Amino acid sequence: MNIARIAGSGGFTLIELVVTLAILALLSTIALPMAELAVQRDKEQELRTSLRQIRDAIDAYKEAYEEGHIIRKVGESGYPPTLDILVQGVNDAQSQADRKLYFLRHLPRNPFVHDGTIPAAGTWGKRSYASSADDPQEGDDVFDVYVPVSGTGINGVPYREW
Repeated sequence: MNIARIAGSGGFTLIELVVTLAILALLSTIALPMAELAVQRDKEQELRTSLRQIRDAIDAYKEAYEEGHIIRKVGESGYPPTLDILVQGVNDAQSQADRKLYFLRHLPRNPFVHDGTIPAAGTWGKRSYASSADDPQEGDDVFDVYVPVSGTGINGVPYREW
């Protein structure tokens, strides 16, 4: 047994280290876009859920208005005047016990707006009943909400059209 031979064979050669680093670099370049795609997919799922919750609450408000649970006023469309009213609630006009109707527990935030100082209602674009779908404008009520940020979803549809 040659002692010099045994002692010298315990480390890695420079070539082995370079090949290992090259393989790790290649794997990381593959993994990084996959991680970014997963983050975008999660945000888009949260966006879908938030839009559905708000739109369902707007529809429930309109239904309560049509059924006479909300006091009707001349010239009103029956849609909520603000998004915050969906959380704050309105007095039930058909209840003698001063019961309030609530349509949302909390107003979801737009997941693509990162500024925490903006209130949740300010993270959404609001379309009034009087405005067109092609050119949504705010007005006396909230008929629909949209995403006021540019960009396109993984599905190829611009966020503004969701």
